[in-house]
Amino acid sequence: MPKLGMEPIRKTALVKATIVEIGRAGSLDVTVGQIAKRAGMSTALAHHYFGGKEAIFLAAMRHILSLYGAEVRGALCVVGGPRARLDAILLASFSPANFRREVVSAWLNFYVLAQTVPGARRLLAVYQARLQSNLTHALRPLIGARAPGVAAALGALIDGVYLREALGPGAADGRAAIYLVQAYLAAELNKGSGA
Repeated sequence: MPKLGMEPIRKTALVKATIVEIGRAGSLDVTVGQIAKRAGMSTALAHHYFGGKEAIFLAAMRHILSLYGAEVRGALCVVGGPRARLDAILLASFSPANFRREVVSAWLNFYVLAQTVPGARRLLAVYQARLQSNLTHALRPLIGARAPGVAAALGALIDGVYLREALGPGAADGRAAIYLVQAYLAAELNKGSGA
């Protein structure tokens, strides 16, 4: 007889194990068996909860995006002014929780998966739309009509830094990433409002 209340605990364990295994392998070339073993359960139980590797991986990305979204919302609640809002979004994007090796590796593989899997494509589109909206909202009082274009460039730069980090050696360097993106932002803000 199954233990009541264990399903959410086991699903969370499988999601976290998926992130670790993808980070270890650097690709989606991991099996449900490896994920289940890391989570301390059987392969059959992992299949029972998710049905397959693709579903487990999408659940892992939803988890990553949920944590990122919560961090952004929390950061935005405690700051005032458009520049502080921009900095809060950037700091959350490269925080130690979001910019660690296994999460960066999961993002790299998520971008690839979104090319062929509709569920991943939709999830990526939601993330990109929210990032664009948050950045544009913060930029508009500072640079007026240029805000959507600069927001798109900032989003692309954030994604690019993640991709570069996933392909590089060593631990993720959030401070260097923030510096790079903030330098671009400062250059754009210095161009004037253009409104």
